[in-house]
Amino acid sequence: MKALIALEDGTIFEGKSFTGSGETSGEIVFNTGMSGYQEVLTDPSYKGQIVTMTYPLIGNYGVNPEDNESDRVQVEAFLIKEYNAIPSNYRATGTLADFLKKDNILGIEGIDTRALTRHIRNAGALKGIVSTEDLDPKSLIQKAKNSPGLVGRDLVREVTCGEPYGWRDNKPAPGSNFSTTAPGKYKVVAYDFGLKYNQLRLLAERNCSVQVVPCTTSADEILAMNPDGVFLSNGPGDPAGIPGIVDNIRALFGKKPIFGICLGNQLLGLAYGGTTYKLKFGHRGANQPVKDLTTGKIEITSQNHGFCVDSTTLNPDDIELTHINLNDSSVEGMRHRKYPIFSVQYHPENAPGPHDSLYLFDRFIEMMQ
Repeated sequence: MKALIALEDGTIFEGKSFTGSGETSGEIVFNTGMSGYQEVLTDPSYKGQIVTMTYPLIGNYGVNPEDNESDRVQVEAFLIKEYNAIPSNYRATGTLADFLKKDNILGIEGIDTRALTRHIRNAGALKGIVSTEDLDPKSLIQKAKNSPGLVGRDLVREVTCGEPYGWRDNKPAPGSNFSTTAPGKYKVVAYDFGLKYNQLRLLAERNCSVQVVPCTTSADEILAMNPDGVFLSNGPGDPAGIPGIVDNIRALFGKKPIFGICLGNQLLGLAYGGTTYKLKFGHRGANQPVKDLTTGKIEITSQNHGFCVDSTTLNPDDIELTHINLNDSSVEGMRHRKYPIFSVQYHPENAPGPHDSLYLFDRFIEMMQ
C-alpha cells in the first residue's frame, strides 16, 4: 500500500505501509540504534514523534513482552528502509507488523532513510505527516504545516499513569501506597512523566520499594508518603510546556534526595531558575559520547531528547555541571551544591543501549543511605 511522507518544508518521501492504511502527524526524528526497535517504539519520550531508524533492516528479531518499556506503542508512526516479516530469534513471540497494528500505528518501509536523516540533520527536526489515504503532495504539505508540533505542548499528561501503582514481580501492581509494591530497604516515589519500565527494574534490583505516581501529584502528597528518595523520570516534549510540575519539584528541594533522568533533568533545570531550548535535531540513539567532568571518564550513552538545559542560565554557586555531550558540549548532567539532588540528560537505564552509566543508580542509593 503506497504511502507518502510530507515535511513542513515541502519535502516528500515515498514508501509503502506494512501495517495497513492510516494517516498521522508528528515531528519527524531519527534514531541511530542498530537494534532495540521495540524499546524505542514503547518509550513514552517518543510521544508526538514519527521515528526513522537509520539502521536499514528492522524486524529481523521480532518482538516479545519482556522488552516493552511501557504498556503500549508510543510513537506516532515508524519509518524504516526494509521490513523483515519473518523474525529469527528464540525470544520472539510475534512480528513487528502485528505489534504495530495492535495499537493502530503506521509502519512504513521502502523509505530512503539515509536521505531523510541527512535532510533532518541539515534542516533540523521538522513537522511531518504520513498517509496512505491522502496521496496529494500539496495537501499533505499543508497538513504538515498545520500540525501542532512539540514546542509549548504538554505531552506529559498524555503518557503519565492515571492512578498510582507499585512495581512487583517485574510488572506494574495497582495500588496507591507502598504495600502494593515489592518490599525493599529504600522507599522511592517515582514521578511518571513518561517513564520507562527498566528504570523501575533497576531500582528494584537495588533493594528499592518503588511507588509510581502521576505527574500531577503534589509535593505534599509525596512527602506524606515519607519516601527515602524521589525519582524524576524521562518523558516527551517541551519541558517549558508542562504547567505546575516545576513548582512541585522545587517544593521538594532539601526535603528528600532527588534523582532525575532526561525530562527529569530538564525540569530540575527549570526548577533551579534556568531555561531550556530546542536542539536542532536532538540526540537519539545508543552511541552518544558523554564526558563525566568529575572523573574525566567518557561514557557511551543511550539518549532520546529534543530539548536541553541552557547552562548559561544556571547559578554556578548553586549548580555544578557534571556531564557534557562531546558532540556539541550540551548539558548532560548536573548536581545541586547544597541539596542532595543530581540528574543526567541521557538514559543510564539503557534499554536499549550500553551499560556504562548504571553507576548513577548506585549513586542514588548511596544518597538515600
